[in-house]
Amino acid sequence: MALSSEQQTKMWAMLNQTRGQIGLTAYKDYIFGILFYKYLSEKATRWLKTALRGEETWESVYSQDSAKALDYVKKNLGYAIRPNDFFVDWKKAIDEDRFNIGMMTDTFGHFNQQIAFEAKRDFEGIFDGMRFDSADLGANAQARASVMISMIELLSTSEFDLSGGNDTISDIYEYLVAQFATVLASDMGQYYTPKEISDVMARILTNGRENQESFSIYDPTVGSGSLLLTTASYLANSHKRGSIKYFGQEKDATPYRLSRMNLMMHGVEYNDISINHADTLESDWPDGVVDGKDNPRMFDAVMANPPYSAHWNNKDREDDSRWREYGVAPKTKADYAFLLHCLYHLDDSGRMAIILPHGVLFRGAAEGRIRKVLIDKHQIEAIIGFPDKLFLNASIPVCVLILRKHRIESDILFIDASKGFEKLKSQNHLRPEDVEKIVDIVINRKEIEKYSHLATLDEIKENDYNLNIPRYVDTFEEEEPIDLVELSKEMVTLNSEIEKAEADFLSLLDELAVTPDTKEIIEATKAVFR
Repeated sequence: MALSSEQQTKMWAMLNQTRGQIGLTAYKDYIFGILFYKYLSEKATRWLKTALRGEETWESVYSQDSAKALDYVKKNLGYAIRPNDFFVDWKKAIDEDRFNIGMMTDTFGHFNQQIAFEAKRDFEGIFDGMRFDSADLGANAQARASVMISMIELLSTSEFDLSGGNDTISDIYEYLVAQFATVLASDMGQYYTPKEISDVMARILTNGRENQESFSIYDPTVGSGSLLLTTASYLANSHKRGSIKYFGQEKDATPYRLSRMNLMMHGVEYNDISINHADTLESDWPDGVVDGKDNPRMFDAVMANPPYSAHWNNKDREDDSRWREYGVAPKTKADYAFLLHCLYHLDDSGRMAIILPHGVLFRGAAEGRIRKVLIDKHQIEAIIGFPDKLFLNASIPVCVLILRKHRIESDILFIDASKGFEKLKSQNHLRPEDVEKIVDIVINRKEIEKYSHLATLDEIKENDYNLNIPRYVDTFEEEEPIDLVELSKEMVTLNSEIEKAEADFLSLLDELAVTPDTKEIIEATKAVFR
């Protein structure tokens, strides 16, 4: 059950009240980190209760053979938490007035020592955004402890109760990610894709394969992980352990941590997650070159919302297998570098979707040459143009390109969805009916006048391989013809009404008493109308 608007408003108000003088940018790392640790603590508590069948306590088992006990938990959860290091232990220490900042430092030190070898990639460094000696929290240990106490007490309230299962946990996390991204648009907006565009992409990517027994998804600019999770949500086996494998890569440390937290708080097990911390264009992952041979991993679906027209190092890239067949994107615009990376890692029967600025559709030179190869290979399936102001960190309109590796058909479906939206304050928002219309047209390859067009390869060649949407979808609305006779009659009537109003006004002036103070004003006014 989704959070109500009242719950959301209350949570955000409580959070802002709790943070005091700490800036939101610094605060977010601590609130997300502690919330995630609370989730891990409660998950471990539930698992231990089942595993021990109520016959023994975790404390007693740990006291008998701590190493064996920790290894047993790590084998099942990927991590282990020592007795007295649980979230509830912090709250108990607060209630008993014995909490200090060193307790949290020790807890996370212990946690990092108890990560299973096979879970290192998923948990290692995940709490590095929190530094308990940071001046951001306060000038001294007492001040910093006070801030931590307020956060722990906040997350102990009923508003942040995680006992409702993965749906409740994920709703809370998603709400906070979206809210922080909205408020900190310049800092976090680039890591967050609006839910409605994510839904469009996910439904297209999974269409016809919703019941596939196993499915692999990949986002090379993973951000907060929202595109991976939205895509998985349309697969029937999304809650089945081992059925869906989640892959992603992210170069920035904050979203690298957030994406792993987000996936796990949505109930994805650590051994189904492979998120790498690196620059996708600099480091071809997953796999890439192994023992001198190219050994790329391919995926059923690839999706991305990369930074638009980013600068990148394109020197000596001609022999890179990702770009060899198409050409190298210009150093000031990496859009096609990201697109070709996605396409390279796409399975032969898979489908990819990528969000890019409209410039990729018509810019020339190196980009024009890359675009021509993609078109001649029949790899572009559809292009969807969206309204502007959908994204938190960019007001420009964007487009989504849908591609497949081995299409027989050579046509391209163009959709101009730029006018279907609802305006909310300073942002535009796709309505459910807008999402439904776009998805239906792409899946069924429909043509709708002034909205979508299925262009043949010959049409595209006639346009010199320019894919600018207005060349294919004419949205011009003719104005109704003007009835000159009717307009003339209206002008005559209006002039007559103006003359009558002026006469009435002059008549009123004549009735006014003329005094030395008003004489000059009255005469000047009459002169204007005569």
